[in-house]
Amino acid sequence: MNRRQFTQRSAQVAALTFFPVNIISKMSQADEIIGHGDYQYRVHKDWGQQDPSLVPVNNCHEMVQDRQGRLLMIGDDIRNNILIYNTDGKIIDTWGSEYPFGHGLTLWDEGGEDVLFICDNGFDGNPQVVKTTLTGDVIMRLNHPHELGIYDQSDPYHPTETAVAPNGDIYVADGYGSQWILQFNYRGEYIRKFGGQGDADHQFQTAHGVCVDLRNPDIPSLVCTSRGHNAFKKFTLDGEYLSTIFLPGAYVCRAVIHNQMLYSGVCWSRLRYLNQTPDSGFVTILDETDRVVSNPGGTAPEYENGELQLMLQQEKIFNHCHDVCVDKDENLYVCQWNAGKTYPIKLERV
Repeated sequence: MNRRQFTQRSAQVAALTFFPVNIISKMSQADEIIGHGDYQYRVHKDWGQQDPSLVPVNNCHEMVQDRQGRLLMIGDDIRNNILIYNTDGKIIDTWGSEYPFGHGLTLWDEGGEDVLFICDNGFDGNPQVVKTTLTGDVIMRLNHPHELGIYDQSDPYHPTETAVAPNGDIYVADGYGSQWILQFNYRGEYIRKFGGQGDADHQFQTAHGVCVDLRNPDIPSLVCTSRGHNAFKKFTLDGEYLSTIFLPGAYVCRAVIHNQMLYSGVCWSRLRYLNQTPDSGFVTILDETDRVVSNPGGTAPEYENGELQLMLQQEKIFNHCHDVCVDKDENLYVCQWNAGKTYPIKLERV
């Protein structure tokens, strides 16, 4: 019996000891289990719920867990861009009024100290990629591509995500702009760009996310989102195209790697040959071989002759899954865009 099984068994015994049978029956009916295989989860839809008059949200975009175990989430309500939760769903702190289009949030261990990289899409004309402390003090601000001379003045720039390599290089995904991945060194000095808009293997349709993948230490790579292609595309750390992970039907957001697994929110799914369907999100989980093993909220992954088949929402739990945070106990926290100003949902690993 492993630790998770022991904990579950202990909890079941405790429940039988302290709760009458009729209450246990109601509890079991209320507990919805989603997912497939070894990656199944109990849904806690009200985990992050707050009083919107005190802690308002608009879109809950991304979440990370710091070394203290706190869960930091970015949104686009400037009364509190950053919400800081504990794992019980209680708000510890909030801050931020400078990011009206707050979108991307990356945590980086800088010499034993956690720092944040924040992306603001800048649809108000002020796109931002900034490095901050955990309390919001700005440490560094990356230059706009127009200032660097690497974009024409007519090229849009609306950054959506960052990732940081072991040597401190910073990668910025211009996912709502010109579809380039921009690479900077740790001082914020520009190195190169790669990708761009298009349908070639090395190009993107909505380069929504970028993630450094160190699961194979001999071949570190970048996992870049091409949401319109229903795909992740892999590159070397120098921007050379390697391969594509095709995820038919799944309009994925950023890749999140925890141990040997890759997690992602699916913002929409679709019927074959049709565009994305509103309110059709789910979560997808891939193993170290890039094979989908579970789709919490979606259809079970199915392979025919080695090819992954169309994936769709199955349970009507999510609207548009925008990000997944994996905590130290492998529970998931799902942030949503365009979901009626709802708060994050917790998926408890079972």
